[in-house]
Amino acid sequence: MEEVRFLPCGDCALTVAFTQEIREDTNRKIRYLADKLQKAGIHGLLETVPTYCSLTVYYEPLVLPRKKLEHQVLHFLSAYRPDTAEKKRVFEIPVCYEGEFAPDMEDVCQLTGLSREQVVQLHSGVDYLIYMLGFLPGFPYLGGMDPRLEAPRLDSPRTRIPPGAVGIGGKQTGIYPLASPGGWRLIGRTPAAIYDPHRAKPIAYEAGDYIRFRPISMEQFHEMQASGQSDIREACL
Repeated sequence: MEEVRFLPCGDCALTVAFTQEIREDTNRKIRYLADKLQKAGIHGLLETVPTYCSLTVYYEPLVLPRKKLEHQVLHFLSAYRPDTAEKKRVFEIPVCYEGEFAPDMEDVCQLTGLSREQVVQLHSGVDYLIYMLGFLPGFPYLGGMDPRLEAPRLDSPRTRIPPGAVGIGGKQTGIYPLASPGGWRLIGRTPAAIYDPHRAKPIAYEAGDYIRFRPISMEQFHEMQASGQSDIREACL
């Protein structure tokens, strides 16, 4: 069993730390542990928060002693088998990579030496694993981007990025679900509502799911926006 470290986070949280290297197999183990803890019905356990390389567990220390929680963690990890099959859910996100929706496309082309067509093809050509959600409700930190697309963040972040903007920051790509400041280089925008508080499930996907970007034209973008076709749909595999 992979060695883990238990790091206290104040009086009411415990971080289970794995390797510091971002790896899909480690992240799969973290999601497995989060799922087992949540479904175990442990009295005093409040919430689990998975990240790239660790899992933070919030609990009531007067109800659930820390040592007991650590014992439960080790118990579940000892039963983990890496060959356990996971059901793969893929959510298809339409993205327009054109004009005003891609203000940093030319910079990305210059930095990478790729043409606009190559950037779009590479960016939309894989299924991205959602390692974690953070920063904003529904902001997915995605793994699997082609290294040829790597581009540094902006030297001076924008004060406002529109909702639905798709960007590249270093080795990562992601979607801004809400208007916010940000320093990633924007190469497209989706008309889909990534975060919708009026939906039964405001964020359709979760850590462990996959995102697939589907290129659309500017005309299709405006048609989808005007018709209200903003729900995110699970792709048929």
